[in-house]
Amino acid sequence: MNDLPDLIQKLLYNLQQVPYLASKNLYKVADFFLDQDGDKTIQFCKILLEVKQQVARCKQCFTWQQVAQACTFCDDLKRDKTIICVVEKWSDVLLVERTSNFNGQYHVLGGVISPLNGIGPQTLTIDFLVKRVAAYKSQELVLALSQTPEGEATVAYILDRLKSLNLKISVLAQGMPVGSSLEYMDRVTLMKAIVNRKQLL
Repeated sequence: MNDLPDLIQKLLYNLQQVPYLASKNLYKVADFFLDQDGDKTIQFCKILLEVKQQVARCKQCFTWQQVAQACTFCDDLKRDKTIICVVEKWSDVLLVERTSNFNGQYHVLGGVISPLNGIGPQTLTIDFLVKRVAAYKSQELVLALSQTPEGEATVAYILDRLKSLNLKISVLAQGMPVGSSLEYMDRVTLMKAIVNRKQLL
């Protein structure tokens, strides 16, 4: 790659920093941007900058929201505020929404407990979740986390933190194979897992 022009090397290096961009697609994506009309590239960069400046995490549920607007989920009066679906990341919220079988609120943890990767409970938004449940007197918590060792460890930690509260806590049920991640579940499988969730507390 050293024989490439410096600017193209810089482009490829920065594309490599995108976590979910497969290395086999790196050159295709670079080629797409290099071949794209200049005005479209400027528009793309402009939107990206606007998003960075005007979008932030909601201070209650930690989904993304436009700063000047109300949170899509927290401020929706049609949603059941007594039930909270806890997920690892924002994209999981969108997956659950696609099932059309959940009308409560959400809480994004920001990941799962993974000591090997330097992610402890304090790195996640678990403390905010505990305070939120206590303050708003939630009735049910649906832990929609991936059924991996890290996901199960996170579930166990949250259960321990909330065991003193009079709170119904459930996890996703049938249709979720052990070791699976939400992002790889089809809509129907995830819908069944939500509807038939298993109560833990």
